[in-house]
Amino acid sequence: MERVPMTAAGLAALEEELRQLRDVDRPAVSKAIGVAREHGDLKENAEYHAAKERQGMIEARLKNIEGMVSHAEVIDPASLSGDMVQFGATVLLIDEDTDEEVTYQIVGSEESDVSKGLLPITSPLSKALVGKSVGASVEVNTPKGIKFYEVVKVEFK
Repeated sequence: MERVPMTAAGLAALEEELRQLRDVDRPAVSKAIGVAREHGDLKENAEYHAAKERQGMIEARLKNIEGMVSHAEVIDPASLSGDMVQFGATVLLIDEDTDEEVTYQIVGSEESDVSKGLLPITSPLSKALVGKSVGASVEVNTPKGIKFYEVVKVEFK
């Protein structure tokens, strides 16, 4: 598995989710399975089947997070500098069609939340921005068509 870039905050959030799954969710679903077993016939026991399905989802998520954490490459944006967009950069853009300003920080896929301005490194916009400098114009193919943005400011914080 290749390295998974993320910020320290992203890693902390994954580690907290891991703790929640191991210490709270896993024991709770195990208890629910035990209670459902006591109700008798497992073939027609919806509680049992729902708990087993939940257990499978928890175990899959645990495995996924453990893999990401073990391959995490934590990048501290504050230790970076320059005017070229790269992972961790906070970028101020202007939509060239509407003159609307938007600000995004480029982060790892698992910590992204576009509504909070956290853009995943794997998004089309991030891919178009990486390597560009202040003043550059980027073209991005979006579901609503082609958009053009100008890079106004690049910060590392």
